[in-house]
Amino acid sequence: MIFRVDRRAGTSVYVQLVQQVRQAVRMGRLEPGDRLPTAREVSESTGINPNTVLKAYRELETAGLVEARQGSGTYVRHGLAPLPEDAEGLRGELAAWVARALAAGLDVSDMQALVAEVAASKEARRVG
Repeated sequence: MIFRVDRRAGTSVYVQLVQQVRQAVRMGRLEPGDRLPTAREVSESTGINPNTVLKAYRELETAGLVEARQGSGTYVRHGLAPLPEDAEGLRGELAAWVARALAAGLDVSDMQALVAEVAASKEARRVG
């Protein structure tokens, strides 16, 4: 697994790491039994403090997604709910939307903020 850290994003680095592991598990790029890179490996490849990586791994462990094995590393414990059957169709629609958003001058952070805002409003209407 290769982590990408955006220091300009409005999200803390450790949260970015947690989100990337969750996404990799959900998309099937990480499966139960797969070993995550060590904090040292992540630190060397990204330039972030190893304690930040450990904080992210602890959060994932608390959530039950990974488990630390003494002297062996951190491993994916279980998967997440699979994507719906129409995920490929959704992916195609999203790819088209992203292309339009990029053409309109939005960057990834802008798109993430817009998606989060729309999703939150839809969720609030659904629940309320």
